[in-house]
Amino acid sequence: MSIELLATSTMGLESVVSRELKELGYEPKNIEVGRTLFTGSERDICRANIHLRAAGRVLIRMGEFPAEDFGELFDRTVELPWERWLPKNACFPVDGRSVRSKLSSVPACQSIVKKAIVNRLQKAWNVTELPEDGPRYPVEVSLLKDRATLTIDTTGEGLHRRGYRKLVGAAPLRETLAAGMILLSYWDPERPLLDPFCGSGTIPIEAALIARNIAPGLKRSFVSEAWSQIPFASWTEVRQAAKDAIRPSISASITGCDIDPQAVEMAEYHARMAGVSQDITFQCRDFLKTESSEEYGCSIMNPPYGKWIGDFRELRELYFSIPSVLQKLPTWSHYVFTAFPDFEKLIGQEATRRRKIYNSRLECTYFQFIGPRPPRKGFVDKEKELENPGSLETEISNEEQSSEGSISFKSVSGGPREDSRERFEKVSLAAENSGLTQTEEDKGNPPKDAKPIRGVFGVLSDSVRNSAADFERRLEKLAHHYRRWPSRRGISCFRIYDRDIPEIPLAIDRYEDCLHIAEYERPHDRNAALQVQWMDLMADIAGKVFETPREKIFVKQRRRQRGIAQYERWDTSHYVIQANEGGLKFFVNLSDYLDTGLFLDHRITRDMVRKEAKGKRFLNLFSYTGSFSVYAADGGAESVTTVDLSNTYLDWAQDNMELNGFRGSRFEYVRSDVFRFLDLLYDDEMFDLVVLDPPTFSNSKDLADWDVQRDHAEMLNLLLRHVSPGGVIYFSNNNRRFKLDEELIRGARLREISNRTVPEDFRNRRIHRCWRIVKEKE
Repeated sequence: MSIELLATSTMGLESVVSRELKELGYEPKNIEVGRTLFTGSERDICRANIHLRAAGRVLIRMGEFPAEDFGELFDRTVELPWERWLPKNACFPVDGRSVRSKLSSVPACQSIVKKAIVNRLQKAWNVTELPEDGPRYPVEVSLLKDRATLTIDTTGEGLHRRGYRKLVGAAPLRETLAAGMILLSYWDPERPLLDPFCGSGTIPIEAALIARNIAPGLKRSFVSEAWSQIPFASWTEVRQAAKDAIRPSISASITGCDIDPQAVEMAEYHARMAGVSQDITFQCRDFLKTESSEEYGCSIMNPPYGKWIGDFRELRELYFSIPSVLQKLPTWSHYVFTAFPDFEKLIGQEATRRRKIYNSRLECTYFQFIGPRPPRKGFVDKEKELENPGSLETEISNEEQSSEGSISFKSVSGGPREDSRERFEKVSLAAENSGLTQTEEDKGNPPKDAKPIRGVFGVLSDSVRNSAADFERRLEKLAHHYRRWPSRRGISCFRIYDRDIPEIPLAIDRYEDCLHIAEYERPHDRNAALQVQWMDLMADIAGKVFETPREKIFVKQRRRQRGIAQYERWDTSHYVIQANEGGLKFFVNLSDYLDTGLFLDHRITRDMVRKEAKGKRFLNLFSYTGSFSVYAADGGAESVTTVDLSNTYLDWAQDNMELNGFRGSRFEYVRSDVFRFLDLLYDDEMFDLVVLDPPTFSNSKDLADWDVQRDHAEMLNLLLRHVSPGGVIYFSNNNRRFKLDEELIRGARLREISNRTVPEDFRNRRIHRCWRIVKEKE
C-alpha cells in the first residue's frame, strides 16, 4: 500500500525539491507553499530522508480535510488510521500551526487532535492508558484557510542537520538552503566554484557533497529509524547504496574565502567533519581581493546584509563594490543571495534572473547573473532541449522569479548521471556572448575573429575606447608641455590634466613621482563594473604617458558631498610621501583620503601669506593639514595658531610644522570649531594675518550645519573683532556659485584676487574664489 509523503522546504525552494524527487524516481506535486507531495513505500521514507538536499523534512500525510470548528476537527481526526503507525507505547507530541483559519488558537487545536488520536488508539489497541514511553512519532496539525492537514514527522531534527556542523558562526546559512542555492545555479562538478563570503563553510561543503555524490543524510540518524513499521534492513540497504555511489574525487576546484580567520578555521573544521576537506580550499581573504585564474566558474555567495551582521549603511560600499570585483572574472556566472534593499539599483545592473527565497522568516532574493557558456567539444543544441515540456526551464512559470534550473548529481538508483554535465549547456541567455560557433567549439578554441567575452557585467564600448585614444593624445601633449615647466618654477607637485576632454572628467595631479587621479561625478551609462574598467583604462594610459608604475597611481572618485564627507577615510593603505613646495616639505597621503593633505590650487596663496607673515600674529582657521601655517612660520611669523575640528588633521599639521623644524611655544594647535574658538577669545586677543578657508557645507554637529553662503558674513564679522587695524584676512572657498555679501561685512575693505591666486596649471580658473580683506584702521 502506497504512502502519501510530504517533503517540506523553505519558501522558494519547492521546485528544487520537486526536481530532486524526480531524480529519485518519484512523481512530485507541489500542493502548497513549502510542501511537495509524493507517494512511496516504507523504504522510500529512508531514501527521501537520506538523499534530499534542499528539503526540510519528510512527513507522512495522514489526512487532509475541511475543519471550521473543533467538533469537525475532532471527528475527522478520529477517523484516520493512526494505529497503522502508532503502537501502544508510541510517544506522539502534537505540534500545530494555523494560517488564515477560523480555528486560530493553535494550543486548542493541538489539544483536540491529541484527544482524538488517544481516543482512536485506545479503541484500536483495546487499552485504557497509553504510556507514551516508546519511540517518538511527532504529529503536526496544520490549518490553512480552514483546511487541516495532519502529518507524522519521519525526520526528527530537520534535514539541515547533516551532522558535520558542530560550531556556529555569525549568521549561519542552513545547509538545505545552501544546497538549494547550488542546485539553482549552472554550476556542475567540472566547473570551479567560489564562495567569497564562506563564513563557516556551508556553501563550499554542500557543493563538495554534491560533486562527490555524497548523500546528505549519511552521517545522521532519523526519528523513524526506531519505528517497527520500517525494517532496519531498509535503512542499512539504502545507506550502503548511497555509500557505493560516492565518487572518490572531483575534477574542478571549490574555494571558500572569508575575511575572518576564525570563520575560515571553523569552515576547515566542518569540511573535515563532512569528509570533504581534501576537495575544498579555504582562504582568509578580503572580498575586494577576489581573483581566480580559472575560467567559466560559478561564484555563489551569501554576503552580509544588515539584518544579521552590521547595518545597511556600513555595508553599502561593500555591495557597491560587488560588480567591480566580480568583473575580474569575466567568464564566470555569479549568484548573490541577500536581503539588501535595492541591490540591483545600487550596483547599476539587473540580474539575469531573480528568485524570492525565505531565510528563516526573512524575505531574501537570489540574484542570478549568468555568464558566457563554457566552450565544449561536441556541440549539443540545448535550445531544442528547452522546448521539452518536462525540461527544467519550463517547470518555472514566473520568469521574473524563475531559477536557472535545479540539478542533482544522482540517478534514481543513487548512482552518477552520465548526462548531468550536458544539461548545463542550456545557458542560452549568455551563449551569444561567447563568440563561439559549432565548428570552433568542436576544436575547443575560440575563432580568431571571435568577439571579446562580454561577461556578466559587460565590456567597454568602442566609443569609450575612441575617447580613450583622444585622452592619450591629450596627455602626450601635456607631457611635452610639462617636460621643463615644473623645474623652471621649482615645483614638483602640480595639476596635469583638468577635465580637458568633457567625456573624461578627471583631475590628474603629479605629486613627486606619483599620480593622483580623481574622477568628478558626472552622469554616464556605465554600471559599477564598467566604471572600474573605465577608470583602470584611464589610469593605465596616464601611467604609460607619464612613465609611472601602477603602484604609484592612486585613483578616486570625487562625488558631490555635504559636510565632512570629503575628509573621511577612503582607504587604510597609508601611502605617505614627502612633497616639496616652495622650499618646504609636507607629508602627503595619496591613498587614505579623497584629498591628499596639500591643496595644489593654493600654491600661490600660500606664498602670498609667507611674504606677509614676518613679525605677524598668524591665525589659520579650518587649517586642515596646516600648510598655510608652515608657510607663515617660514615667513617669520611672530606666532602661529592653527585651528581645526579634527584631531587627525591637527596632528598632521603639527607633523608638517615639525618636518620643517618649527617647534616651540609660539606655535599653538587648537581643536575647536571656528565659531566656538572665536567666541572664547578675549576681547584684546588680536591677530595680524588670518587665513579663513572653510568648507562649502558641513553637517557636523560641532559646526552647527555650516553653509558658507549663508554663514560667511557672520563669521567674518566675528573674526574682524580680533583682527588688528590694518590686519589682513585671506578668505577663500571652492563654492563656484558663491557671492560675497559685501554689504553685510562691516569695517573692512574687500578685494577679490582669485585671478592672481589660481595657478596657471589649473585650466579651471574657478577652482577656488579668494578675497583679500583688510580691516580698516580706527
